[in-house]
Amino acid sequence: MTYSDRAAAFAALHQPGNPLVLYNIWDAGSAKAIAGAGASALATGSFPVAAAQGFADGEQVPLEFVLGNAERIVAATDLPVTIDFEGGYGREPEQLTANVKRLAATGAVGLNFEDQVVGSNAFYSIDEQARRVAAVRAADAELFVNARTDLFLKERDGTKHAALLPEALERAAAYAEAGGNGFFVPGLSDPDLIAQVCAGSPVPVNTMMRGITLETARQAGVARCSYGPIPHAKLMQVLAEHFQSLE
Repeated sequence: MTYSDRAAAFAALHQPGNPLVLYNIWDAGSAKAIAGAGASALATGSFPVAAAQGFADGEQVPLEFVLGNAERIVAATDLPVTIDFEGGYGREPEQLTANVKRLAATGAVGLNFEDQVVGSNAFYSIDEQARRVAAVRAADAELFVNARTDLFLKERDGTKHAALLPEALERAAAYAEAGGNGFFVPGLSDPDLIAQVCAGSPVPVNTMMRGITLETARQAGVARCSYGPIPHAKLMQVLAEHFQSLE
């Protein structure tokens, strides 16, 4: 398949109510394992990529490694691959466009792009983040830009999530207008609120599968379900348990 074929196939997998399931991987080996198990597409998670190499999350993995890792994953499978690119390893639009061009050159057909200021508790304003999304879009017309808001992830008190919904939907609209293809709301687990985001977002919605089930996501109208750091954490737990069981 050509890059265009993979990009189109990946975009087509985002169907509200029949979500794409992404059991996040972190290297070529884990990619081949999940591909062999029947996955339709592959996605990295920034936390497991970092943890597997002994780094902290939050763009602590060198950009050159992230790009090389993406290239190795793409080469290991024929499936579409999307990369958790965090905040794009830059603030200004020109740097973002340059970095994302390099990511697309690895063969990855998508990326996650978040609106928190990496390494802080701050967020980019809606206007600035929209300009940043536009800069990401300018890098490649076919890349699936999964625009992520960290509003719900940063607010750990779930009782306050309903009050964040208007801003979240404002961000969804702005990011979509700037060229975003999807809207990612990690940290949101209330089924009613997820359904409201799905109803109000102009682009397909992605949820993190912590605290909700696939059936809940389907009923809410979610188009993409991500498992983030969960697969890596489960595997590390099994690894430790196997060691502890040695006689």
